[in-house]
Amino acid sequence: MSRHDDRGDRDVRAQANVVGVALLIGVTVVALGTLTASIGAVVEEDAARADARRVADGIDTALEPVERTGDHRGSVAFTDGRLYAVDRQVRILNESGVVRTVDADALVFEAGDRRVTFLGGAIVRGQPPGARMRTPPPITASRNDGALVVGVATLGDVTTRVSGGGRVTLRTRVEHERTALGDGTYRVAIETATPRPWRTYFERTGATVTERDLDGDGVASVVARYPGERTAWLVRHDLNAEVAA
Repeated sequence: MSRHDDRGDRDVRAQANVVGVALLIGVTVVALGTLTASIGAVVEEDAARADARRVADGIDTALEPVERTGDHRGSVAFTDGRLYAVDRQVRILNESGVVRTVDADALVFEAGDRRVTFLGGAIVRGQPPGARMRTPPPITASRNDGALVVGVATLGDVTTRVSGGGRVTLRTRVEHERTALGDGTYRVAIETATPRPWRTYFERTGATVTERDLDGDGVASVVARYPGERTAWLVRHDLNAEVAA
């Protein structure tokens, strides 16, 4: 009877060992699967971050609205994502209301949660609310009163939408036009989906900043009110851009 009990104990222990090994294998497989998924997510995140950095650098080099005149050709490369244009307006207002409305439009790149936007000559990286201004706009104002120069880069009739990956060619034919707006108290309104970096930029230049949807299209404008009486100019940098995959 004792020998039979010993044999039974050994069978139970053997079965327990088998079950233990199976559980260990199962846990290992699950752990490896989780690790693989985590590594994949990290790789995708790194690729999206690298794409956003390359696109920001490429746009900054290809679209230099202030520095260039005439024909130019540059390129933007990315492994995945989409590049497209959206309607955006820049407005200049004085004490009487809107003085000028410029159809600046914006060139937007998105890859996952990464985003790069070229608007009015500025480059903004990131999604709201954590977006940051990489390249400031060509807007210059004296600290208290005096002069205000509102430089606005316009894309032109860009309708191309590029998805996937590859190299995109950006062709521009840059023209400049300067218009005197006279003396007055001025505000500058930038229509944008990423208001925070614009607020920060304008506040650093001494402006008082609010947000308003000026045309009722659902996209708010960051409105910067500059103190004091000023002599203002609008300087358009028309890119006449073409986007070709």
